[in-house]
Amino acid sequence: MMRVVKFMSNRPSFEVYLQEVTGEITEALRHILPEQWDVPHSLAEAMQYSLMAGGKRLRPLLVVAAAEAFGAERTAAMPAACAVEMVHTYSLIHDDLPAMDNDDYRRGKLTNHKVYGEATAILAGDALLTHAFYSIVQAGRQSGVGADALLSIVEDLAELAGARGMVGGQVADMEGEQGMTDLSQLQYIHLHKTGDLIVFSLIAGARIGGATEGQLEALRVFGRDLGLAFQIQDDILDLTGDEQKMGKKTQSDVHQQKVTYPYFIGMEASLAEVKSLTQSAKDALERAQLPDASRLMEIADYLMRRDH
Repeated sequence: MMRVVKFMSNRPSFEVYLQEVTGEITEALRHILPEQWDVPHSLAEAMQYSLMAGGKRLRPLLVVAAAEAFGAERTAAMPAACAVEMVHTYSLIHDDLPAMDNDDYRRGKLTNHKVYGEATAILAGDALLTHAFYSIVQAGRQSGVGADALLSIVEDLAELAGARGMVGGQVADMEGEQGMTDLSQLQYIHLHKTGDLIVFSLIAGARIGGATEGQLEALRVFGRDLGLAFQIQDDILDLTGDEQKMGKKTQSDVHQQKVTYPYFIGMEASLAEVKSLTQSAKDALERAQLPDASRLMEIADYLMRRDH
């Protein structure tokens, strides 16, 4: 049985919690490859370059917050949290390649292939993806997470990061063009390219915490609506955001003629949709009846207010 931590009434503010958890995640990612492994220096360096490039650490944060919502230890959630960040980072490395979005900057730094070359960037992404599954297993070896939970987490990640999930969404995104893609297709892109890893993060943390099937289903709805709101907000920020805060060029969707929510329904309606989806997500979270969902509620509000 996993040891359950007691919820504290005098807990830190959300801002302090956010800084604390993201700091712990970053430190864990810094040492993600076992020291005794003989890994080519160029590969390890390229992997670390993108892992340490910054970012919101949203997906691993959700793993931790979901696990802690059930009273699970943070250390038990950390391997799965690192796993989803590695998968997310691999997808960004590949997304930036000339064959895909052909971006020069990511999070204010040169993209991986601009520093290490295309071949090493591709292989660094491959290594991050495969190492994610190794990392998940460590939750069992180091923290006693049960085999059934680990099997389900591995299965969820393979599904939600693969052909029916994130990768499928990426393909649909590449094929989508203004004038040729309708709103339902755009929703498919957002739900899968972005939303599926957010759903995974929540249910991975919940499985570690011992969630029931009903709670897992409610968290899937929470993650789906939150993920869609998050991506619509990204569409909006691509038009209105500050390049310094964004760490990349704005208006990139316009230049690449990508379909976005503002393109289809306008800016005002897009802002209203973000607000509506966030509330819908929070309603689903209420239905989940978690022991303590307050941090997840705070994350939902934080994402709606973000400016980068």
